[in-house]
Amino acid sequence: MINVAIDGPAGAGKSTIAKAAARALGFIYVDTGALYRAVALSAVRNNVLESDDGIIAMLSNIDVSLGFSDDGTQCVYLNGEDVSSQIRTPEISMGASRVSAIPEVRAFLLDLQRNIAKENNVIMDGRDIATVVLPDANPKIYLFASAQCRAQRRYKELLEKGENVSFEEVLADVNRRDYQDSHRDIAPLKPTDESVMADTSDLTLDASIALIINIIKEKM
Repeated sequence: MINVAIDGPAGAGKSTIAKAAARALGFIYVDTGALYRAVALSAVRNNVLESDDGIIAMLSNIDVSLGFSDDGTQCVYLNGEDVSSQIRTPEISMGASRVSAIPEVRAFLLDLQRNIAKENNVIMDGRDIATVVLPDANPKIYLFASAQCRAQRRYKELLEKGENVSFEEVLADVNRRDYQDSHRDIAPLKPTDESVMADTSDLTLDASIALIINIIKEKM
């Protein structure tokens, strides 16, 4: 099986780019961040998001899984409920960063991620795919963009959704998320020595997708 690992900071476009590349190459796309978002959603629903012990105790009562449609579109299930849309809020985004710092949560989701990769040609994106989840992946890609650029993209998305936010608030969220992800004790966000660095700051979406597809084809 061919396993492609794409890591990088929040808002770099990993999910959109990886999904398009997977579709073009006929691979399965796995958004690992969605799994952590599902755990965060459960923590919010159970009012335990601020308690490590509460989150850990909750894990024995939840089932998180992925489903894939015929065109490779990923759906995320929490105890059998499709929560693909519910996990895409700013609150759940920050919650995902919070729960992902808990070793028991990472262990809870690790086998699920690896089993999908064993059975399929996959492009998997997240924060620690190349370093922890799929250390034998080839290629390993570190996809990033400047914090200013990522905040601007996110700000535009939120305005289009009708949300009342300021650019400064969005940029602060991006910087806070970056700090959390890169400074956590367990599996901090960082490129590996083998990672191909892909900077999308000055690229259009189509150019970013083409860049990733070319990197994968070269390694294949």
